[in-house]
Amino acid sequence: MAGNTFGRVFRVTTFGESHGQGVGAVIEGCPSRISLSSEDFVRDMARRRPGRPGIASPRKEMDRVEILSGVFEGLTTGVPIVLFIQNKDADSTPYKPLERLFRPGHADYAYFKKYGHFDYKGGGRYSARETAARVAAGVVAGKILAPLGLKVMAYTIELGGIKAENIDLGFVEESPFFCPDSKVTKKMEEVMKKAQEEGDSLGGIAEIRVTGCPAGLGEPVFDKLDAELAKAIMSIGTVKGVEIGEGFEAARLKGSENNDPITPKGFGRNRSGGILGGISNGDDILLRAAMKPIPSIGKEQDTVDKEGQAAKITFTGRHDTSPIPRIIPVLEAMVRIVLADHYLRSKTMTSCIERKSLDNEQS
Repeated sequence: MAGNTFGRVFRVTTFGESHGQGVGAVIEGCPSRISLSSEDFVRDMARRRPGRPGIASPRKEMDRVEILSGVFEGLTTGVPIVLFIQNKDADSTPYKPLERLFRPGHADYAYFKKYGHFDYKGGGRYSARETAARVAAGVVAGKILAPLGLKVMAYTIELGGIKAENIDLGFVEESPFFCPDSKVTKKMEEVMKKAQEEGDSLGGIAEIRVTGCPAGLGEPVFDKLDAELAKAIMSIGTVKGVEIGEGFEAARLKGSENNDPITPKGFGRNRSGGILGGISNGDDILLRAAMKPIPSIGKEQDTVDKEGQAAKITFTGRHDTSPIPRIIPVLEAMVRIVLADHYLRSKTMTSCIERKSLDNEQS
């Protein structure tokens, strides 16, 4: 099965299934002598894990990350790092009636057409459970980026049609939805509760802000930084759209309105989202991701079985009402992975140039 690895220099391969023994990641290209322990993963894994009443799936997973290789005496060794997160509360019982039915909105039907079978027990490989491995890998990427002073922060700007009107980044971690607007948090709670009572689900929009990114990250043409970020974000199952900078709004502006003036002190504004020509320009990188509603709902829906016969389906298993808020640390992780990869690529290029220069001097 192709498509499980992301990155060129900093390479992340995830593995495992929702109702298997666990999920994990193999990380290649991480430099040696970086401090790393299981405790480094606790905060981000806690922000993503299920089990928060009224907000997330009641599935109870501690999501403790085990480091199986690549670390010795608390430091990375330069060889592949293997991270493993055990599944301890998987319950396949509610999924048994779905053995022959395709869940609307899920990847069951598409996987069946491609592979001739599908994992009805929680979605298997295409379950959101896979994102736990991404968050773990993102912690390692963050360690690589830390000396730059680079910070990645994601937050909710819309949930179920309720939009944040004020951006107070200091409030984000206080909100159960990681929303920067304290005035709309209560409304988000109300719309979430209503959807749960109706057996339905909600979508939303998150914004990701990168501060402290140096200019010069990204590659020409096909490996543009914005293209790589868009791919990384779109690779998350629930994401259906990505905007960078002004995004679609740029199509409604004139050139004089959309261009960012350049002054001796820097850019006069940031409609480009911190990226020009696919290369970071030193300004804040700004992205937005649109997430579809969770497809597992309690309402009866039309579907077909494996033989193509019409059927009805109602799902009663444990699932989230919205990808928000658990998607927030996943978005941050994917952005960190992209930036770590391009940072290491830029260092490799610099080393090659310096080596070639030294060789020329010696000759």
